[in-house]
Amino acid sequence: MKTKIQPKPAHLSTVETYHLVLPSHANALGSIFGGTIMSWIDIAAAICAQRHSERVCVTASIDALHFISPIEVGDSVHLRARVVFTGKSSMMIEVRAEHENVRSQGGRSLSALAYLTFVALDEKRRPTKVPPLELISDQDRADFKAAQRRRESLIAQRHNDFN
Repeated sequence: MKTKIQPKPAHLSTVETYHLVLPSHANALGSIFGGTIMSWIDIAAAICAQRHSERVCVTASIDALHFISPIEVGDSVHLRARVVFTGKSSMMIEVRAEHENVRSQGGRSLSALAYLTFVALDEKRRPTKVPPLELISDQDRADFKAAQRRRESLIAQRHNDFN
């Protein structure tokens, strides 16, 4: 008899990380390389997906990555990754990157927003089931529905791109 996987709320797998932007992270304009932010986003999202699924996970796609405002050398960067949708073996993770200039004490500003899809793997590196997302709040339900629409659109686009 198969056991049913119990749903898990997003807050149990949410990941928050902080980074300090150093000169080695900067481009010629003194702002962070986009690839560095992409790497930080992917790592935070992977940890989040692995926490939710309790499995090794791989990045299937970066569905959207929007750079909103520049991040300068000396700024601190806060990343928050959380599960917003689950399928059979996949999870969509939203990552918000905010930066703060600690010298100006101006608070945080949204720097980047990304959506990534991860697939959980079993011991033979095959896709395996993940716990459903337990939707607790109205915001959880709204985010889930938005992510579900995003996923449907991505599947349709992928079908058009590869056929």
